[in-house]
Amino acid sequence: MQPGVTWIRVEKPTFDMVGVILSSLKLTGILVLIALALGIGLGLTWIVRRRKQPPRSVLEPVSLRLDG
Repeated sequence: MQPGVTWIRVEKPTFDMVGVILSSLKLTGILVLIALALGIGLGLTWIVRRRKQPPRSVLEPVSLRLDG
């Protein structure tokens, strides 16, 4: 004697192109905001460091340190 077979109706899967596009745009927006925040932070850090260094005199000669 074999056990009975129970059939379950399952809907056919569909591809949601709009959902894929919206989720990729959301991910892109998040990455752009992260890059913008890191860029602003790095830029401000460089500006603050440059301002803390004493200014180079106009009359001071610039050396490329090529003499051996």
